[in-house]
Amino acid sequence: MSYQTLISVAELGLLLRDNPNSLVLLDASHDLFDPNLGRRQYEAGHLPGARFVSLDSDVGGKKTGRNGRHPLPERQDVVAVMQRLGVSDGDQVVVYDQCESVHASRVWWTLNWLGHRNVAVLNGGLKAWKDSGGALESGVSPTVTAGNFSDRGEGMTVVSYEDVLDNISSQEKLVMDARSEDRFAGQNETLDPVGGHIPGAINRFYKHNLNADGTFKTPEQLTVEFQAQIGARRAEYLIMQCGSGVSACHNLLALHMIGLGTAPLYVGSWSEWCSREGAPIATGSA
Repeated sequence: MSYQTLISVAELGLLLRDNPNSLVLLDASHDLFDPNLGRRQYEAGHLPGARFVSLDSDVGGKKTGRNGRHPLPERQDVVAVMQRLGVSDGDQVVVYDQCESVHASRVWWTLNWLGHRNVAVLNGGLKAWKDSGGALESGVSPTVTAGNFSDRGEGMTVVSYEDVLDNISSQEKLVMDARSEDRFAGQNETLDPVGGHIPGAINRFYKHNLNADGTFKTPEQLTVEFQAQIGARRAEYLIMQCGSGVSACHNLLALHMIGLGTAPLYVGSWSEWCSREGAPIATGSA
């Protein structure tokens, strides 16, 4: 059995027991305000055998000042990283983090972008593992045999700044912003120099996908909540964005969980949008 959206702690335990040789654990711990904190957190305690993956240097591209905080990487660069981490095409990958699965979701999206379907996010992340009594290891990433991970073609789609700008006029697709309600409204902006949102966008804060314990809500509950905002639209008629193309992947994961398919990701998101001269900006609630 393969896992392509979420995997529970109990299910992961069975894989570790019964099929450890085709399982790769990736720790995507990260902090937006301290880029080195994720690695320190990993070294302080991680799931046994997990390898550290950096949101910035491993699954993020080069920043130009006009392409957002977490730009799209070069495909061959991610392939090389996954090979270095020991990932092969036939492996089940499980990725987790310490921040409500936000960063794990971006890694999940990135591997799917390269056509690797058997990748799942650990439901509840490191907290759920520890709460279940799971053991931890400390120290640096282990040395592993290189994998044969390959680029198997587009599994996710992206849109550019120009595409989103054109969409304001055409209204062909509905833009969904995963940032918090106050940042969407243009208030309490702490990450970007300009507050607000893309005109015409709606707001679904990624945290609304979660229960109080940090696990995802059931597909049934998520279906009701998403349909209340997007109606009968299929995912391909949405554009997902956030601050830098990271928490939007949390909403994309939820869409996959409820069977609506995949939506294009505006990777540059608000951090790119607000850096572009003349980009239209709206404020206030959706």
